[in-house]
Amino acid sequence: MQRRRKGRHPVIGLLIAAALAAAPAGQADAARYPWRDDAAASGTLADRVPPPAGFKRIGAEASGFGEWLRGLPVKPAGAQVLLHDGRPKWNQENHVAVIDIDTGTRDLQQCADAVMRLRAEYLLGSGRARDIAFNYTDGKRHRFEGVPSDYKGFRRYMDRVFAYAGSYSLEREMRSVPLADMRIGDVFIKGAFPGHAVLVVDIASNEATGEKRFLLMQSYMPAQDMHVLKNPKSPDGTPWYAIPVEGQELVTPEWVFPVGTLRRFKE
Repeated sequence: MQRRRKGRHPVIGLLIAAALAAAPAGQADAARYPWRDDAAASGTLADRVPPPAGFKRIGAEASGFGEWLRGLPVKPAGAQVLLHDGRPKWNQENHVAVIDIDTGTRDLQQCADAVMRLRAEYLLGSGRARDIAFNYTDGKRHRFEGVPSDYKGFRRYMDRVFAYAGSYSLEREMRSVPLADMRIGDVFIKGAFPGHAVLVVDIASNEATGEKRFLLMQSYMPAQDMHVLKNPKSPDGTPWYAIPVEGQELVTPEWVFPVGTLRRFKE
């Protein structure tokens, strides 16, 4: 017998979305980013990292994943990337901003885990708890079946995902997309043992030239703060990456992604 999927009914999800739109900004943020400590927040990703000269952020769907990623809270300027045990990461030269979200105290929330965490947090905060599901490495799909308002239960579910899923399984459950069709929320991912994944958290375009550039976020091994990466090959010193030309690898500070590694979550 097929089990009924738990989660919010679509109508309830619409009502929640309407309530969020009508709520004061602080209350809306608390619902959309439930881990957030407003007292410690120091602006958003979009506030912290402006587009490069001559570029403007592309449009993003209201209440969509891209708009949500731009609103991620960030730690104060100059914040270090910390490991899960509180020690500073040995290399503090590769980031321009640190996302203000917990890493946990165990060595679990690594590269692909951070991508899955943000996707699941977005779905939870958007009234789409019933859509939260990830494949484990054995190929079986595991859904979040807790009460949507039970955030502790959600974090326990995510810790299980971190333990039994990773870049190998996530790559196989996402669909390949061409670079020319890149969207905010897409993922460069190499599913291997070890593999790596970085998340596209913003895109800007130059109206005069049609050129696009994008920002990348990662966690890494051992588990560490999510952080917005610098571009080691930036010609103008900005962290924004140019769309790789056909046949060109994507070079990030700690990983090189081969051609054909851009993926997208299936709706």
